[in-house]
Amino acid sequence: MAETNSFYLGTGRRKTAVARVRLIEGSGKVSINNKSADEFFSHENFSRSALLPFATIEAKDKFDMEAKVHGGGDSGQAGALALGIARALLKFDGELRTPLKQAGHLTRDPRMKERKKSGQPGARKKFQFSKR
Repeated sequence: MAETNSFYLGTGRRKTAVARVRLIEGSGKVSINNKSADEFFSHENFSRSALLPFATIEAKDKFDMEAKVHGGGDSGQAGALALGIARALLKFDGELRTPLKQAGHLTRDPRMKERKKSGQPGARKKFQFSKR
């Protein structure tokens, strides 16, 4: 019979980015859209912030991670990935809730881009006013 590998799923969102994360108990291999974290993100700060939930619970080498990310830019994708990892870790072990919550990994950042208004060049900026 085939071995059944248990895996844990988590979904994270940030700005317009969405990340679907799958954690499998393993050796610490990270795959984001079939690339390594260093290949996927343009700067190491983004890959570090995306994998921060692993560092919080000191489990970097306990899980293999596969993620599919789309939408947004590097910053939004890193935030979405971090939330997805934290939610998947919660499904693995509910007792990890306290350290993850204290580190702020379980809170979805609600900030989105504000829409442009008519009669203005941007969301808040106004055209120059001329009195005469």
